[in-house]
Amino acid sequence: MEYPRASGILLHPTSLPGRYGIGDLGDWAYQFVDFLVESEQGIWQILPLGPTSYGDSPYQALSTFAGNPNLISLDRLVDEGWLENGDLAGAPDFPEDRVDYGPVIEYHNRMLSLAFRRFRERKTDAQAAAFDTFCKENAVWLDDFALFVALKNAHGGKAWVEWPSGEALHEAEALSEAMQKYGDAIEEEKFKQWVFFSQWFALKKYANDNGVRLIGDLPIFVAHDSSDVWANRDQFYLDETGQPTVVAGVPPDYFSETGQRWGNPLYRWDVMAGQNYNWWVRRVAETLKTVDIVRIDHFRGFEAYWEIPASEPTAVIGRWVPAPGFNFFTVLQETLGGDLPIIAEDLGVITKSVRALRDHFGLPGMKVLQFAWGGRGGENSFLPHNHVPNCVVYTGTHDNNTTLGWWNNPAEVDEHIQQHVGNYVNYYVVEPHWTLIRLAMQSVAHTCVIPMQDVLGLGEEARMNTPGRPTGNWTWRLTAAQLQNAPVERLAALTKLYGREREKQVVEEQETTVETTKTDE
Repeated sequence: MEYPRASGILLHPTSLPGRYGIGDLGDWAYQFVDFLVESEQGIWQILPLGPTSYGDSPYQALSTFAGNPNLISLDRLVDEGWLENGDLAGAPDFPEDRVDYGPVIEYHNRMLSLAFRRFRERKTDAQAAAFDTFCKENAVWLDDFALFVALKNAHGGKAWVEWPSGEALHEAEALSEAMQKYGDAIEEEKFKQWVFFSQWFALKKYANDNGVRLIGDLPIFVAHDSSDVWANRDQFYLDETGQPTVVAGVPPDYFSETGQRWGNPLYRWDVMAGQNYNWWVRRVAETLKTVDIVRIDHFRGFEAYWEIPASEPTAVIGRWVPAPGFNFFTVLQETLGGDLPIIAEDLGVITKSVRALRDHFGLPGMKVLQFAWGGRGGENSFLPHNHVPNCVVYTGTHDNNTTLGWWNNPAEVDEHIQQHVGNYVNYYVVEPHWTLIRLAMQSVAHTCVIPMQDVLGLGEEARMNTPGRPTGNWTWRLTAAQLQNAPVERLAALTKLYGREREKQVVEEQETTVETTKTDE
């Protein structure tokens, strides 16, 4: 796939401003697109959009296909006539700069349930038809997901392996009884998904119409407590009760003596291959409806993955198991047609075989500038002079400290690293975030993505995620004042200086369209 030279911002929708405790798909999302346009950015990168559960991580969603109902704009439900201004007048005084997930989820659930009841009472024929069409077109994942959530709520939020065995093991008779018993709750979950995707696609259209493409995120593994695993047990390594027999993670390395035990169930790739990878093909295809480009997290797991016995408390004991990378991506390419609009998250210890898989399918990898300094002289592949055009450069990612927080943290950046950066740019570094932004913009990488926190020069308090920390992640929010006072002109000037401006991309796309039209005539 050919990528235009471009730049953009990494910001998850939960981090947008708004008065209901969490960012949503309402006015502030459209204002953020306007900010991207004004600052010449052609990309908006987000994290996974799925409904979160325990720990609030978008990488441990209840479904890889569903959307997060907490992102639904309540104000836009007023426009639909399903909520009234008076319903929202008593909204709690939520924190402006962080998400307090417990109260936020409780409040949104209450408002969405009210909206669902009003929808039933007031729906027009057109609305009823649109809802029915959505349910039919998405039945392959929506029916299981809605039933899964209804059952999970009925059982006090317990994981599906703790439900009565008939429901836990997806037995037809038990599910038939559950669908009768929880019919209203099932329809409510479908309603939430319809509203979410209606609002999301309207926002996506607005972004695309203004020359902004969306980069989404697809974790390689899915959560064990998800409708994906519950409804497709044959495709995962599970025992007869549904518990994983082996789980995902990465082995011990420089960063962790015990490795990382993620706990996700592992795929039965042999079973998936026998089904021509249908579940995976649907997963990628559905994701590419919601975004324009998808970043696949832990790409190296398609070449080989670290298999940990589920009984092990850490990732120390495990083994590398080959995965069907070439065969899988060949089928994916043939099924979806054409080049794959996929970014490979190839961070960490990457082997020649992983690079060969990535390069065979022409997938851009990632370069993170915070990893470029200290040791190995000028050979570090993350240093800008070692970049290749087919890659995406970041100052940092959602798993990194903010650049200013990184620079000011002695545990991450010592005097040697600060000197290395200063020598590299040939000046005394006063604003490390802008120094790294400039280096990213200068790179030959076709795509440059900057976390919003770095554009604003925020410190460690604005970090989105600290891997391995069990609580306190995914809470950072952009305030209205920060967005309204963002350095639009400075960002736009750098973007133009290094040939990444959005307007140039829009013109090129228009010219291509004109040329195609003339050829057709």
